[in-house]
Amino acid sequence: MGQGIPIVPRLLIFVLSAAASVFAQANPDWSEPFPPFHIADNLYYVGSKGLANYLVATPRGNILINSDLESNVPMIEASIEKLGFKFKDTKILLISHAHWDHDAGSATIKELTGATYMVMDADVPVVESGGKTDFEYGNSPTSLYRPVKVDRVLHDGDEVRLGSAVLVAHLTPGHTKGCTTWTMEVTERGKTYNVVILGSPNVNAGYKLVDNSAYPQIAEDYERMWGVLKSLPCDIFLGAHGNYFGLEEKYPLMKKGGANAFVDPSGYKKYIAQKEQEFRAELTRQKLAAK
Repeated sequence: MGQGIPIVPRLLIFVLSAAASVFAQANPDWSEPFPPFHIADNLYYVGSKGLANYLVATPRGNILINSDLESNVPMIEASIEKLGFKFKDTKILLISHAHWDHDAGSATIKELTGATYMVMDADVPVVESGGKTDFEYGNSPTSLYRPVKVDRVLHDGDEVRLGSAVLVAHLTPGHTKGCTTWTMEVTERGKTYNVVILGSPNVNAGYKLVDNSAYPQIAEDYERMWGVLKSLPCDIFLGAHGNYFGLEEKYPLMKKGGANAFVDPSGYKKYIAQKEQEFRAELTRQKLAAK
């Protein structure tokens, strides 16, 4: 069992579960099953249609990236087991960023597997408050979840190792203060590929990029993120949501065999450029509105 997990009144758990259901209804692809599949080497997809989860398998146990909605945990477990792995062999739990759609299931996964929970430093207060200290969604009941104790606080550039697997945590802030982009290397048919699992480059509706008292440096953090993302070598392009990297379009191509459809360095560059352009347009709009 996981350690340091707060005992939460049943009523609160019910309320948070109901909130998750509201979001699942608003975003049905978040909870729609998707076939688990092998991406490359020891890297697998175990997420839903809309929320992306990744399993990194090693002989010493496995690493799971993202826990998603609490109601999605059984689906994640089933996907892992369908691939021939054991859910209880999850030794390390990571997230892309501290939003409920990517980390609300963490308490349950820790309880079921005893996994060590590792989170980027700037997102730790949000995770441990169950979302209450989030700069944008802290006062939104539908965005809250069960608080979870973080076992290892990560910093920019830290490595997460298990067996022969090595993942590097890159701080790519803006979407959340501790938004994390994960990179790793995989080897397939004698060739080594750089994998990028994008945290999030999105400027959500309602985000204040100008005069944001809850997050004064938000625009500067987005600027830092663009610099980091453009500096990362990328062969295999993945991310926290399937629509970032064309999951639904690429999966059928993967099934047909041939070249790995997820090897898409040009698609990565194009996506980052598009999102940076959208950010700059929104920043300009907000600056003009603030005059």
